[in-house]
Amino acid sequence: MNQTSSVEILKKYRGRSMAQETFRRLIKNRGAIIGACFLLFLIVVAVLSEFVFDYDTQIIGMNPLALYAAPGPEHIFGCDNMGRDIMARICYGARYSLSIGIGSVAIGLCFGIILGSLAGFYGGVIDNLVMRANDILYAIPNIMIAVVVVSILGTSPSSLLFSLCISAASSFTRITRAAVMQIRGREFIESAYAMGLPTWKVILRHIIPNCLSPIIVQMTLAVGTNIISASSLSFLGVGIPVPLPEWGAMLSDGRAYIRSAPWMCIFPGLAIMLTVLALNLMGDGLRDALDPKLKK
Repeated sequence: MNQTSSVEILKKYRGRSMAQETFRRLIKNRGAIIGACFLLFLIVVAVLSEFVFDYDTQIIGMNPLALYAAPGPEHIFGCDNMGRDIMARICYGARYSLSIGIGSVAIGLCFGIILGSLAGFYGGVIDNLVMRANDILYAIPNIMIAVVVVSILGTSPSSLLFSLCISAASSFTRITRAAVMQIRGREFIESAYAMGLPTWKVILRHIIPNCLSPIIVQMTLAVGTNIISASSLSFLGVGIPVPLPEWGAMLSDGRAYIRSAPWMCIFPGLAIMLTVLALNLMGDGLRDALDPKLKK
């Protein structure tokens, strides 16, 4: 029975690449599929919002006839204290939240992989310099770093993006260093050196690709964290400047009217919550799909 079952398993998985096997496991995770579908829908909405809604009238313009309009057929999510359509602003605001969340993680990922690979592979003085500087940044709360950077550079999407890159790079540096230190002494690395490959090719072709599993999972979680951080800074008034329709800024505008017009806070808050939940579901699904201990 054991021999027969082993043969069947070998036939079942023969010819499958690692990427195909990971994708097969991922699509079986309902939570990950729901999260991916919601994020895809949100990206489509963010792209099409520029063509569907008029920026000057519906996004930042004032409409005295629709002040505090309750949700209804004409305004599905209602209107705010300036008569602006909340659904239009949420759809358009997805452009800022997604671009800042994804952009800051992408830039921080590049710096984190470079610094973490150098620290983990070479060790010694390079490791001490990189990790001590990283420890200093890691000891400061992300919101505090962002507040200082935004206060120096001014409130703008680019300064907010730069401030969130710093905290993202710190996190990816730690993860990459730990993964590289586990891989650098294995046999296939020694074989690569025996074949005459230079160090930079060994790092790029053999070490970094084998470190991607924890990094990919951290990427999805970091995007959600940075979206919350960007919304928190905008809520405090040091993030995206008004009247740009960022979700955190919309929450800040609506908190004064939470009793008389609660929809001004409910719908932006739901947008933040559902987006971060979708990213976390994707992160959990990727972790399960990429974890070799869970593969049969």
